[in-house]
Amino acid sequence: MMKRRDFILGGLGGMAALTAGQAAAQDPLARALQHYMQELERAERQAGYLGPRITIPQAQKVTDGVYTVVGSMIWHNPSNYGLNNNLSFMIFEDGVFVFNGSANPALSQALHRQIQQITDKPVRWVAVENHQGHAHLGSSYWYDMGVRNFYSQRQAHADFHASWDIIKDRWSRAVGHQLTAPAYDISDEFTVFDERMDIDVGGGEVVQMHYFGKGHTPGSTTLYVPSRNVIFPGDNAYESRMLALFSYTDTQAWVKTFERFMEFTPEGTIIVPGHGVPTDMATVKRDTYDYLTWMHQEIQAIIDRGGSQRDAENLDQSQFSHREVFSQTFAGNARHIYRELKGLDLGDAVD
Repeated sequence: MMKRRDFILGGLGGMAALTAGQAAAQDPLARALQHYMQELERAERQAGYLGPRITIPQAQKVTDGVYTVVGSMIWHNPSNYGLNNNLSFMIFEDGVFVFNGSANPALSQALHRQIQQITDKPVRWVAVENHQGHAHLGSSYWYDMGVRNFYSQRQAHADFHASWDIIKDRWSRAVGHQLTAPAYDISDEFTVFDERMDIDVGGGEVVQMHYFGKGHTPGSTTLYVPSRNVIFPGDNAYESRMLALFSYTDTQAWVKTFERFMEFTPEGTIIVPGHGVPTDMATVKRDTYDYLTWMHQEIQAIIDRGGSQRDAENLDQSQFSHREVFSQTFAGNARHIYRELKGLDLGDAVD
């Protein structure tokens, strides 16, 4: 079925093909349509999103005033609306802090409705975990809702801003144009940090933003809230789901980054990973760090005995076969690590 906006835009496009005389006669209609489109865009900006209302999983209470919506453990697609990471929020004296802008305005609006069911405090801060679409693309919704405090690690911000059009196009095709189309680039509204930034959220509480180094992505943000005993390492920590490695993933740096993360985090801190349910350090270490170090050891042994990339891809990883998206990732992970350890080209990709 043709959407209202497409129909109107088609009509305006058709008028461009009219003769000068015909165009003059149609001017009042063209002006009316143009005015309508301007009003529609203004209404969208005021509402943040006017498309179909979607329903997402209910936010889980992590600890007092801290909630997370656990995203799908598979790839972003129309059935999960692009929600394949965790969207979290924390309620403080001066307002609500959201971690991850989401993959599109529809998701942000759905999260906002859940926030409003729990508190009448306004969302005042939004931080994003990395440059990927599921962290950034829905941020414009929050800007339309009046948020003016956006935060990102500097490298993540640069990567996202440079690839905005490509990322939006890919996520639109993967998840759905109607959900993603209203998103627009608000990169200029972000405050960036290099290693650490602290945000005063009222009541004597502070949200710390840290960069521990390269990992799943070159730039990333870890949120730590000491007063709530909770830390959000983003995609540098997985729970249950198999790791997915991209051309920009540096797995050797990831191991070092994870070590710094473990050294920093106080014992007993609640871990809200980028993928998976809230858990403890032992679990995300097993599912992230231990997997990477085991893979490095096994792939290096293949290289040392003169093995090929095909030999690496055939490495027996069946001990991890219970993990989500194992079948889609295990061979690619082995190939990536083989090429990384040998210093070979890893390709070029954005997400």
